Amino acid sequence: MNQAASVASPTTTNSVTAGALRRHALWDTILRSATRSAAILVLLLLGGVIVTLIDGSWLAFKTFGFEFLVSDKWNPVTEKFGARAAIFGTVATSLIAMVIGIPVSIGIAIFLTELCPRSLRRPISTAIELLAGIPSIIYGIWGLFVLAPFLQAHVQPLLIDTFADVPVLSTLFSGPPYGIGILTAGLILSVMVLPYVTSVTRDVFETVPPVLKESAYGLGCTTWEVVSKIVLPFTRTGVIGGIMLGLGRALGETMAVTFVIGNAHRIPTSILAPGTTISATIANEFTEAESDLYTSSLVALGLLLFVITFIVLACARLLLLRLQKQAGK
Repeated sequence: MNQAASVASPTTTNSVTAGALRRHALWDTILRSATRSAAILVLLLLGGVIVTLIDGSWLAFKTFGFEFLVSDKWNPVTEKFGARAAIFGTVATSLIAMVIGIPVSIGIAIFLTELCPRSLRRPISTAIELLAGIPSIIYGIWGLFVLAPFLQAHVQPLLIDTFADVPVLSTLFSGPPYGIGILTAGLILSVMVLPYVTSVTRDVFETVPPVLKESAYGLGCTTWEVVSKIVLPFTRTGVIGGIMLGLGRALGETMAVTFVIGNAHRIPTSILAPGTTISATIANEFTEAESDLYTSSLVALGLLLFVITFIVLACARLLLLRLQKQAGK
């Protein structure tokens, strides 16, 4: 009798199961609605930013037209504005940062995953990741008071003397050693993007199956051959993604660049000379913009920076899709 009573009836079991299914369905509905709302919210915010930038920059584009993109004049007194110098400085400093930062970041990632003693991996990784937590204004202060004087006294004179008789390079590294300038800003940016590229690259390197590397070592491959023929081809999609993340960081950096680039609205022939970037121009002059045309021109610079960043990320996405497609074949 007791044994029969301890056995739940089919009706009770079915009601419990139906109740549990209803609760699960309710939570699934809530989760689906919440995630969909979050995605829609992001699209609405992005659309709001685009609409705001277009509306704010309309006066500048209406007044100057295409000349706004190709002119390097920037005179608030006469209200003549052009974005070419700022665009040039943004692209130049970002390219310098990536030319310096990519090899160093990948080299650090290779050392941490393939060569570094296990006892040192965590301290070095932590130190590199801490670089990402330093405020950009600290980088700017360090660049202005430490890096710029060092470059002015030692590095820039050496570059000027070394390449004085070399065609093209003599122009690229010419002029007086100011200390501040496009090269200095690029060096600061290379330090700032280093933790991002290094962290992503290290993480994707660690996803390589150990059996692939062990097999290569078993066949007599050197560490360089394992890295160049096994690790990098296997992780190239992730490495490119990390590089694009760092490039996006470099394109939008403001305060650190503002401290060391010189803030000169011109296109210099030498990377040692002062220049400006889009973000630095906006940060320096937005509070001083009194006329509507002046304010609209600064907002137009923000729209151009948004477009440049979007194009870079879109090209990176297309490249990654192409690489994935080739890997699938």
